[in-house]
Amino acid sequence: MNGELGVMIAPSGKRLSSLALLLFGIALFPGYAQTVAKPPVKTPATGGNSFGGPNEIRYEAGRDPQDRRIDKFIGDWHDSMPRHEHGSLVLRDILTHGDNLTPPQPGAVLQAANFVAYGRLQPRDVTTSEKLVGQQEIYYIDGGTGEITAGGKTGTLHKDVAVFVPEGLEFVMKNTGSDDLTMYVVNEPVPAGFTPRKDMLVTDESTVPARTPMEASPYTLPGASGHWAHIVRDLFSRADGLATVGDIITVTLNPMTMGEPHPHNLNQEEIWVAMDGTSLAFIGTQLRLQPPGMGYMIRPDMTMTHSNINSNDTPVKFLWFAGSSAPK
Repeated sequence: MNGELGVMIAPSGKRLSSLALLLFGIALFPGYAQTVAKPPVKTPATGGNSFGGPNEIRYEAGRDPQDRRIDKFIGDWHDSMPRHEHGSLVLRDILTHGDNLTPPQPGAVLQAANFVAYGRLQPRDVTTSEKLVGQQEIYYIDGGTGEITAGGKTGTLHKDVAVFVPEGLEFVMKNTGSDDLTMYVVNEPVPAGFTPRKDMLVTDESTVPARTPMEASPYTLPGASGHWAHIVRDLFSRADGLATVGDIITVTLNPMTMGEPHPHNLNQEEIWVAMDGTSLAFIGTQLRLQPPGMGYMIRPDMTMTHSNINSNDTPVKFLWFAGSSAPK
């Protein structure tokens, strides 16, 4: 032990320089955007909504007459036409702005958020350097490698890295690899009088600890965060500077598990976008296969229930975000 300690504190210029680089890299390279260390978070054992457990859910006596409209609350980027944003970033919409209860067209269900889409930046391509006005965006990288620069700092992009770009901060994104840089994009409006944060945030989801329940529950599986089997990891929240969306998280379901079927309160806009693996979406009284790229929202009417069922031998993961569509 003394020998090892002696090596660490030996007055060698090379050793001290190496140690300084290791310990103080942030100070020496201020232009590098370090990923944000997320503290452990606890959540109610039932998953965070106002329903205490299965005993509090009341099912309708007959079939929901609106079940036939379930597909209007579902969207898939594979079915969308491409459009451009920030110059060369190609987007295909999953869910768009519309109405929580009576979407005018399939997928047009959002009122709190503007849209969630799938983005693609071609190899070696660069977006136009610009600022977001009246809106903020979150990017969750699905594949490829790249960089994003904002406010004098640069963050490295690869799978499972999430980036929050606030309003008014000039930024540019670059694909540094030989494959497409792909991502899920969530866009939220910024209300009048809102003060955005001044810097970009970068979070590597693989380093974020899973939420733990606040209290013991007979329904929650070991290692899950709530709703029986949901494993939740936090990306960004209102505390980080979100304006309209309340939280953005990932939810993982391990093999042969399912979430607790539950409804949502009025104006509770909760979105489930499949990213890894295919599961069964249990919406109302019907089932839908939900492959990567498909997203849905149930009607927030305190009646329609939902969950997802993973009948596979590998985990499935979702990008989840929520907000309130109640009039301000």
